[in-house]
Amino acid sequence: MPNFATYPSLKGKTVFMTGGASGIGAEIVAAFADQGARVGFLDIDAAGGAAMAARFPGVVHHTCDLRDIDALRAGFDALSTALGPADVLINNAARDDRHDWRDVTPDYWDERQATNLRHMFFAIQAVAPGMAGQGGGSIINMGSNSWWEAGGGFPAYATAKAAVHGLTRTMARDLGGDRIRVNTVVPGWIMTDRQKELWVTEESIEKHRARQCLPDLIDPVHVARMVLFLASDDAMMCTANNYMVEAGSI
Repeated sequence: MPNFATYPSLKGKTVFMTGGASGIGAEIVAAFADQGARVGFLDIDAAGGAAMAARFPGVVHHTCDLRDIDALRAGFDALSTALGPADVLINNAARDDRHDWRDVTPDYWDERQATNLRHMFFAIQAVAPGMAGQGGGSIINMGSNSWWEAGGGFPAYATAKAAVHGLTRTMARDLGGDRIRVNTVVPGWIMTDRQKELWVTEESIEKHRARQCLPDLIDPVHVARMVLFLASDDAMMCTANNYMVEAGSI
């Protein structure tokens, strides 16, 4: 078993997140809860969110469709009322649905950007003033290996995820004077239940292993550990950058 670090600077910190009911997000919620942080997250999955909140006393879930910006703002207001201003924001929510470029309509394109990119900016806009008022904080945006590896089969998703890096860089500059750090975590192919159910095959796994430098498959816990580091005081001079968790596949 790995001997993972404990970060004293995370104990008692307030962490807001998007997408914490399943997959990588659920692992991140659990990781912060285990560090003694106070965690609140927004997720459209009411049942999954309630289950996570029941599993970890003190974790707060608010059901929210992040494509609805007014609902997003109300959700963060609810988390702030319950937990106080955030010290950490993790923009995690996304959905990597496959689609053929020939079938994409303008409406589908716009919906994919709303699902995978737009809410990240408005989450920052909602949460950053509270961070600034407390003297600083850490914002972590979730990127993707998809466009780095020139992956095909989901052009709207890959475009949104490439744009995350531009958002990170510009917001790191705009918020740096308030000692708010902004970084991107870049997961590789992470073995979540969703990936296993929809796209993992023996052939695809072996092909991806051959691309990685390391032979082991990547679990959600490995992404969560990078997020913890970037949220902690150990990363206090890290901003405007990408942090890869992809076993050398890029």
